[in-house]
Amino acid sequence: MARRSFFSFHYKNDIWRAMQVRNSWVVRNEKEAAGFVDAADFEEVEKEGDAAIKKWIDNQLVGTSVTVVLIGSETSQRDYVKYELQKSYSKGNGMLGIFIHNVKDSEGKTSAKGSNLFGEIGKDQNNKAVYFSSDYPCYDWVMDNGYANLGKWIEEAAKKAGR
Repeated sequence: MARRSFFSFHYKNDIWRAMQVRNSWVVRNEKEAAGFVDAADFEEVEKEGDAAIKKWIDNQLVGTSVTVVLIGSETSQRDYVKYELQKSYSKGNGMLGIFIHNVKDSEGKTSAKGSNLFGEIGKDQNNKAVYFSSDYPCYDWVMDNGYANLGKWIEEAAKKAGR
């Protein structure tokens, strides 16, 4: 099944690692990734301020059914990642996290494991707080063989969300 997924991550810290995950996804038939922009375009959006960044995020989420959070050492501290999770939850996207600290960067280095504690991302139908850390699965890209399993993880997240 064709599946368009939004990839959320800390751009400045984790773009190299994120591109490895993203590229493993889009090289497969009928797969599409959103949430990626080249450095020059990102800098232009960033110069326009908070509202422009949120508008860009909102536009990137259109047509997606799953949000994949690539969790690096500082991802949980990023306000825009939290915003992406809140918007993804409100639109009904399936979600999952992938720890990418064991993926080597451009210098061949790994990093410290990040946290999947992003705070409340929404309220369920009973007005109970929803938390990414307790309500969505997280995997380790290296230890859980993300290259072989990413498609399965995305499909499971989509089905869980009824997408």
